[in-house]
Amino acid sequence: MTDNTRTLTRARIATSVAFGLQGFLLAAILTQLPQYKDLFELSETLVVVAVVTVSVIAGLGSVLAEMLAVRTSRKMTLRTGLAVIAVFGGATGIAPNAAMFFVFLAIYGIGLGMVDAAANMQAVSIQHAKGRFILSSFHASWSVGAIVGALFISATAGLDVSIRVTQVIAGVVVGLMLLAFGPQLLDRSESPVADANITSTAKFTVPTRAFVLLGVAMALFYAVDFSVGNWSTLYVKDELLADAGTAALSVAAYQIAALIARLTGDYWVGKFGETTVVRIGSLIGVFGMTIVVLAQSPTVAIAGFLIVGLGVPVIAPICFSAAGRMAPPDQVDAVIARINLFNYVGTVVGGGIVGAVAAFSDLRIGFLIPLAFCAILIVLAPAFAPKRATTPVTENAA
Repeated sequence: MTDNTRTLTRARIATSVAFGLQGFLLAAILTQLPQYKDLFELSETLVVVAVVTVSVIAGLGSVLAEMLAVRTSRKMTLRTGLAVIAVFGGATGIAPNAAMFFVFLAIYGIGLGMVDAAANMQAVSIQHAKGRFILSSFHASWSVGAIVGALFISATAGLDVSIRVTQVIAGVVVGLMLLAFGPQLLDRSESPVADANITSTAKFTVPTRAFVLLGVAMALFYAVDFSVGNWSTLYVKDELLADAGTAALSVAAYQIAALIARLTGDYWVGKFGETTVVRIGSLIGVFGMTIVVLAQSPTVAIAGFLIVGLGVPVIAPICFSAAGRMAPPDQVDAVIARINLFNYVGTVVGGGIVGAVAAFSDLRIGFLIPLAFCAILIVLAPAFAPKRATTPVTENAA
């Protein structure tokens, strides 16, 4: 095994861990929101606003990630972001009052955006070095982390561990894993290919139309994803009259299916290509959401959410991959950070618009929106196969 191969292997493992840590801590925080609601006597509306606000603030973190990556490295950016979420995600557990809880949550949101952008910078760089699509496996690590985080909260609740202690432990876990795996992340000087940002003054030359189409696709996927994660349980419980335990299976079914989709995504993209996989995945999403909207029983609705999970979750890694491919080699990190902003546009849309429609009618009507988004993604599938960009400077250097 050559030195470059060993470096890439270590970096791939470390980056996968970073994705997993982000999913772990996010799940640990979100699944404890009902307990924080009771602890600080928060209204239901305030909790929803807080979740959406974190998504908005995370956009600022993505902007900061671009600035820091250009001036230092993607490795430093990712380590900084992980440190921020470890400290302030854990600190939410020791917040003395609601005001400080929201302050810590906001700073955590900035770190969340930094990790989101920088982890995908790392993943795209490793993929370019490997010369084949592997981005889906990194996002599968995120799904594993989220599942572990939810199980961690369930286990500590069963052991009657307080939410404050539980949240601090979650933050400490992220911090310790950062210390263990952070040094193995891929640095600019270690990159086996010339895809790092080598200048902070280069003109942004990515084709506007191609970039916007990919951004819209990214936003649509995350709107679907957040709609399912945020509203599926309530839909099965209130509209289909299921008990709380059965309703919770809707999210579990979607997340397990999403993990399967992402674990196999690299294979499907390698075999059929990005455009075909996006088109088929979106078609599966349309089929699954149609079942959800027409469902007359909890079992049928849960099956619909599972089908959606088998199709659309692979779209996000393909989108980051396409963005990295369209970018000139010296602007890959900047493009990844900017395309990541559409992630948070989608979460706000998924959380806000679907909820607003549901407030005026019901969630059955509200879920027509993610159904329409899946249909639009079928049309946008060709945008996921942009031409590989190059720059004269990089070619001469090579």
